[in-house]
Amino acid sequence: MQEKQKQTYCSRCDTPFECRVFDIEHCQCSSVNISDNTKAFLASTQHTCLCKNCLLELNTLVNKHPIQDCPSSTALIENLHYYIESGYFVFTELYHYLKGTCCKNNCRHCAYGYKKIN
Repeated sequence: MQEKQKQTYCSRCDTPFECRVFDIEHCQCSSVNISDNTKAFLASTQHTCLCKNCLLELNTLVNKHPIQDCPSSTALIENLHYYIESGYFVFTELYHYLKGTCCKNNCRHCAYGYKKIN
């Protein structure tokens, strides 16, 4: 029997990897142990297949920072919650995650996997 697999791209970092959705026990994603909180977070996103590295990073993010820890605008820390580029504030993935919801404004570092389809 031929093993079904496909070349796909991580919906977070765009890295190519081999998806084995029909042989999930041998897929790279099944080797990552993620928490129930991370599973709940991922269920609230628009991410599709994620590479092993992104699953590990998101698991760390979710388990290290409870969503209710979103800082007020006066408590934002440069290079942690935002950075300045060409005079504009650019919010980081951590900041977007801490907000707890996606605004669907096609943010550069959207934690929720939203990408506007043109």
